[in-house]
Amino acid sequence: MGLLTSSISITRYKVNGELQTPIKESIYNGLRKNLIQDIDKQPIDRVIGWTSFENPYIPDFQEESLFFGSHIIFSLRIDKKTLPTKLIKKFVAIETAKLLKQSGREFLSTNEKKTIREEVIDRLNQGIPATPNIYDVIWNYEEKTLWFLSNLKAANEELETLFLKSFDLTILRLFPYTGAYFMKTLSDSEKDLLTNVASTQFSE
Repeated sequence: MGLLTSSISITRYKVNGELQTPIKESIYNGLRKNLIQDIDKQPIDRVIGWTSFENPYIPDFQEESLFFGSHIIFSLRIDKKTLPTKLIKKFVAIETAKLLKQSGREFLSTNEKKTIREEVIDRLNQGIPATPNIYDVIWNYEEKTLWFLSNLKAANEELETLFLKSFDLTILRLFPYTGAYFMKTLSDSEKDLLTNVASTQFSE
C-alpha cells in the first residue's frame, strides 16, 4: 500500500523508548542495518527489510530523501517467491523416478522423499524472481508517532518485529482505547477510569 495511491489504509502507532543521539544518525544506521536484500537467483523464498520511499526497487538511503523536518519517510518491503503446488509435484515426481531407477528400488524412504522435495524447491526458487510488497512508513520522531500504510495483520507484525530489531524501540498499535489512554490531556484519574471501562455488547 503506497502513500501516493488513490486509496490508502493506515495503522497508527505510538513509539516507546528513546533513540540514541545523534538521532538522525541512529535512524539512518538502523535502516541501513536491515536494508532489504536481493534474493533473486537464490534458494531463499522470503525476505523482509527496509527500502527507500522514493526508489523502493533499488534499496538505498540518502539523508535528503529520508528526513522532512521531524518526519522520516521510508518503506517496509516484503519479497516472497510463490511456487505452484503442481509445479513442485511435477519435478518431485521426475527426481523420484530418476533415483528409483538408479538405485533399482521400488520405494524411497521418508527422508529421501523429504530431501528430494527440499532440493526441488531450492532449485525452483533460484529460477524465479521474488514478488515485492511495499508498505510506506511515516515516523515523527519528535512526537513519537508512526503511521504505517497497511492494515494487514501479517505486514503489521513484520513491521513491529523489524522496528524493534532496527532501532531497539517498541511500537504500540493505536486503536480507540489506546489512542484515548495516551492522550496528553488525560489526567491520571481519568486514565484510571478508562482502564476500568468494560466493553459493551450490542445486539438487535
